[in-house]
Amino acid sequence: MADGNEVRPWAELIPDALGLIFCNLPLKEILTVVPRVCKSWGMAVLGPYCWQEIDIHKWSKRCDPELLDQMLRMLIERSCGSFRRLSVYGLQTESMFTFIADHAGSLERLELPNSEISDSIAQLVAPRLSSLTYLDLSYCTRIGPRAIEAFGKHCRSLVVLRRRMYPLEEFARDDNCQEEEEAFAIAKMMTKLRHLEIPYQLATTRGVLEILSKCRDLEYLDLRGCWNVKLDEKYFMERHSGVKVLMPELVEGYHSLSSKFLWRPMSDDDEELSGGFFTATFTPEICLSP
Repeated sequence: MADGNEVRPWAELIPDALGLIFCNLPLKEILTVVPRVCKSWGMAVLGPYCWQEIDIHKWSKRCDPELLDQMLRMLIERSCGSFRRLSVYGLQTESMFTFIADHAGSLERLELPNSEISDSIAQLVAPRLSSLTYLDLSYCTRIGPRAIEAFGKHCRSLVVLRRRMYPLEEFARDDNCQEEEEAFAIAKMMTKLRHLEIPYQLATTRGVLEILSKCRDLEYLDLRGCWNVKLDEKYFMERHSGVKVLMPELVEGYHSLSSKFLWRPMSDDDEELSGGFFTATFTPEICLSP
């Protein structure tokens, strides 16, 4: 440098700094390209520095289940139990749920959409996930109130719960008893929630009012597609004006509603939620008081 300042080579950066930089790269490049650059970069990738956040959501959507288990084991072992976030889609084997729990001492954010986790597995692993503050169990069809109660009992710092379902599955279901029980389990065991998403659940007005009354820190509640929920606007504004609520959306071809609605473009998140149907937000009629 002309001004005489010393330039430090990238290879001499401390491993945790390299890890923060490498986390911005695609998973394939971290595993195949970075280790070949130099010895220090290879050591950084082999250590826990790159794996504080393990996000393989997109990759796992296209992956064979057996290969997924192998990859996940490798990344968790590389993190040396220090990973704070894990995002994986379609996890299927009980052994992997228990493996995650066995190494989850620092885990704060767990995302398991479309996974084959069951009530019995949830009750087994929940005691070892006490550090969780964020939990995503969207599209997990094998769990119910028992799993919700288990996570609520042992994950006392939980502030975010995502429990989305697909719209077409909602139309196919005709028994809302279990999902009403889920709402009451949330109200009873997850009172510190600030953010709750239950789109296309078969929730009822009674269950949602119970959540609102018990989860006093709630700031955001997603009820899109919860057709059985009717909230009285005056009551809601008087008692829960600090909560942002997303009410049911119209899915074209399945519901005919007289309420006024406004078409809007779908976001990527909406496309995943609605399975590709166009959606419309609307203001529901005031139908029921508590």
